This record gives sequence, C-alpha cells and structure tokens, in this order.
Amino acid sequence: MKKLLAEFFGTYWLVFGGCGSAIFAAGIPNLGIGFVGVSLAFGLTVLTMAYAVGHISGGHFNPAVSFGLWAGGRFSAKELLPYILAQCVGAIAAAGTLFTIASGKAGFMIDNTKAGAFASNGYGAFSPDGYSMQSAFVAEFVLTLFFLLIILGATDKFANGKFAGIAIGLGLTLIHLISIPITNTSVNPARSLSQALFVGGEPLSQLWMFWVAPILGAIVAGFIYKNLLQDHAAA
Repeated sequence: MKKLLAEFFGTYWLVFGGCGSAIFAAGIPNLGIGFVGVSLAFGLTVLTMAYAVGHISGGHFNPAVSFGLWAGGRFSAKELLPYILAQCVGAIAAAGTLFTIASGKAGFMIDNTKAGAFASNGYGAFSPDGYSMQSAFVAEFVLTLFFLLIILGATDKFANGKFAGIAIGLGLTLIHLISIPITNTSVNPARSLSQALFVGGEPLSQLWMFWVAPILGAIVAGFIYKNLLQDHAAA
C-alpha cells in the first residue's frame, strides 16, 4: 500500500505541476513561462518526487515506465495493474484539483475544439502545431523509448544512483522541449488520460494513441536495454 500511495502522490505531483504550469503560467502576457517553462516544470516534478518517494515505490509515476521496467526485468508483472491504477487515480485527482482551481477564474471554460485545451494531448487538428497522427505516433514512441533507456541506465546497479533522479528529470525536460509542438507531450498515458477526461470530445477519442505509442516504446526500450546494453557478465 505504501508503494501504491507513493505512486499516487508522485503521479499527482507530475500532473499538478506539469499540466498546472501549462494551464496557469504558460500563457500570461509578457510574463508567461512558455514552452521552456512547462518543459522544466514537468522535469522538476519527476526530479523532486524521484528523491521524495522513489525509494518507496521505485518512482514510476507513469504506466509506460512500469511497462518498460517490466520488459527490462526490473519489475514484477503482478504489480503492473496495481501501479497503473494508482498512477491513473493520482493523475485524475490532480486534474480534478486543477479544474477546481481554474474554475475560480471568471469566464473559465474548456474549449474542446482547441488544440492543447486544459493541457490535453492530440494529433492532427489537435496537435499544437498541426502534426499528423503518424508524426505524433513516431514522436511518442521514440521519445518514450529513450526516456526508458535513460531510466534503465541511470538506475542500473552499476550506475551512480545518487544522480539518477537528476538524469531522469532532465531527460523528461528535454523530451518536452522537443515534442510540445507535436503532441503537447505525453510519454505518459496517465497524464494523457487525466486531462482528456476533463476535456472530452476529440482529445478523448484520440487518447488511445497516447497509451499505445508510449507503452510500445517503453517495452521496446526494456528489451533493448536488457538484451543489448546491460552488462550481464558484470551482473
């Protein structure tokens, strides 16, 4: 239960901090933090929670990460479903909190015909810069693959584990710097689910892609690291 609570709080903070920065702070005229600020916010949520609760649950905060660690031989299959449920509940709770706060501003409404509404992910007309479904799929697949390679490498028992949280947090920052214009950056099915539920419409119907592409990318990364990169002789 402590592991699941750690995943709940870690994923809550990721969505609250990352999506919250996009909803509240990115677009303020002259003072908004923009793409760079949002990218840094997502990285900081993972970095801070990796050190806060990573020692309790492993610090996944993302269903794709759980799948990738399973494929890499670092995580038990029987724990996949409980972890993913805890992550999704944490993400949805955070989105609910964001919605409650946002509703306190006069004139607030979610326009589900607009790309990136309520920090949602999308492709085609719902991509921030108009990228196709194919482009979005490739971006999410490749970026999640490399995110898992970073996680698996940084947390390898032969790596300097004290700095793993920094590498992972900066890795997620870089991923957002690349892909916010493409998909508004998912690489995290729970983060996509939470925002899509509140937005509805087309972003909700596109949600499948933000589960399939990241999870496939993560699984491929797990197999690559386990079979091609990991030093089995030293192990």
